[in-house]
Amino acid sequence: MGGGAAHPGHGHGGGGGGGPLDVWLPALALLVCAAAYALAVRRARRRNPAQGWPTTRSMSFAAGLFLLAVALLPPLAPIAQRDFCGHMVQHLLLGMYAPLALVLAAPVTLLLRALPPHRGRRLTTVLRSRPARLLAHPVTALLLTTGGLVLLYFTPLYDTVMGRPGWHWLTHAHFLLSGWLFAYVIAGPDPAPVRPGVPARLVVLGVAIAAHATIAQLLYGGFWVEVHAPIAEVQGGAEIMYYGGDVAELLLAAALVATWRPVRTPRSAYGTRLRSVRRPTGRLEEGDA
Repeated sequence: MGGGAAHPGHGHGGGGGGGPLDVWLPALALLVCAAAYALAVRRARRRNPAQGWPTTRSMSFAAGLFLLAVALLPPLAPIAQRDFCGHMVQHLLLGMYAPLALVLAAPVTLLLRALPPHRGRRLTTVLRSRPARLLAHPVTALLLTTGGLVLLYFTPLYDTVMGRPGWHWLTHAHFLLSGWLFAYVIAGPDPAPVRPGVPARLVVLGVAIAAHATIAQLLYGGFWVEVHAPIAEVQGGAEIMYYGGDVAELLLAAALVATWRPVRTPRSAYGTRLRSVRRPTGRLEEGDA
């Protein structure tokens, strides 16, 4: 990465020490999510035994929960409160790696299969609504995931968040939800109300890669940075963001290619192919449930 002096800082703006609730509440939430997914899989298989549910999807969900556990539980969670490098590892797990694994578990599709038909139709109506279409647009997801990083590291927000446990958990939620939304609209196997073609999504992903690299470079160089931590920590965290983010985005690009399937029209009665079109999977259409 490029050189330059990191923001000097005046000591880390760490939050208070973690109490028992900081361990038990995340652990309980993860167990509830695991149980809910397992119950949905059981109902989906019971409703349609022939179709079943892919084991790879369940394994992906378990991997996502495991990554969340690593990020939110000791030993990483206490380290992340006092060390910027630990914070950046936590950020990557919450905002990039865990969301991708959870998205590839196709939770929306699973829910549509597990719900009774009338409830499934209600969920489909919600997914097709105007607010959902706006929220699920790739540009919206891009602004949420990259804009949050700009606000966190280039305004006094980071020190404020680290000094207030409630805000700290809200930041965790933003990382996770915005990361999940971005992975979902770029490469999710679930149906989506608005999902442009593969070239457009690759462009959005390229913009995200460039934005993350730029933010990491600015952190490393100490330009406009409002993170009050030792220079070595800020530069180390910037390197983790730069290289760790590259790996996560390559995995997202691979998922985009893996979840895309060409759709071809049949031949006409005269034996000629009418037209060959390519459509990304995941569009919300009749019969998707």
